[in-house]
Amino acid sequence: MFFWKTMKPSLVRLSLAAALCCSMLTVSAATTDHSASKYKTDLPPSADLSYAIQAKQSGITLGGEGSVKWQADGKHFSVKSETRAMLFGKILEASSEGTIDSFGLAPTQFINKRFRKEATTTTFHRDSGTIGFSESSESYPIKGGEQDRTSIIWQLISVARAAPQQFKPGSEWTFFVAGMRDAEPWTFKVVNTEKIKTPLGDLDAVHIFKAPPPDAKDQQLDIWLAPSLEWYPVRLRFTDPNKDFVEQTLQQVSNKGDK
Repeated sequence: MFFWKTMKPSLVRLSLAAALCCSMLTVSAATTDHSASKYKTDLPPSADLSYAIQAKQSGITLGGEGSVKWQADGKHFSVKSETRAMLFGKILEASSEGTIDSFGLAPTQFINKRFRKEATTTTFHRDSGTIGFSESSESYPIKGGEQDRTSIIWQLISVARAAPQQFKPGSEWTFFVAGMRDAEPWTFKVVNTEKIKTPLGDLDAVHIFKAPPPDAKDQQLDIWLAPSLEWYPVRLRFTDPNKDFVEQTLQQVSNKGDK
């Protein structure tokens, strides 16, 4: 049994990494210089997804579970995620909501609530064309295609569904992503197709990699999307420079409906 003084650093890392919000990926120096990211998109059907979470942090093995509720009706979208850890219950809540435009997902608000911390809010002010943060005075212009750390996975999925033949090894896809305090470009690179073992069976999944910026010692992110399962994420893995990791694997998909 782990006590709070032992568990706290690992729980914080787990809460930052899980539930599809990419929160472990810290931002390097802020920049307002970005271009619009316009790709064709095809949003996946609404669904509830359940994940098992495993982690190794500072020599401690952790377990937990996560859930994601994705909804899209052609005009609006929302993503709500939740992460729970043994002994401590809910340690992370994150949500993104907004409209759907010619760029795909167009977030209006991203809320992130970590264990024992106040919620942070990132707002996409569509009327004034700026992105603002409750945790900082940074501001960025909206040029089109900007995402937050919860919506980005679903925007990536939507792009992959619209252009599966272009989602081939070596191809790169860049988006401007807002976090809790600032924003930066994220580039995803398609690695290859791999077979992933899940409770839903062995699934062929497209492995996509997001490396940290060259001048930063941040975490890297690996994502596996399953084309046979609407391109839903079947596995995500966050890896620290010291090889500590947090990994979540899809356990169940339910309430799948029309877009």
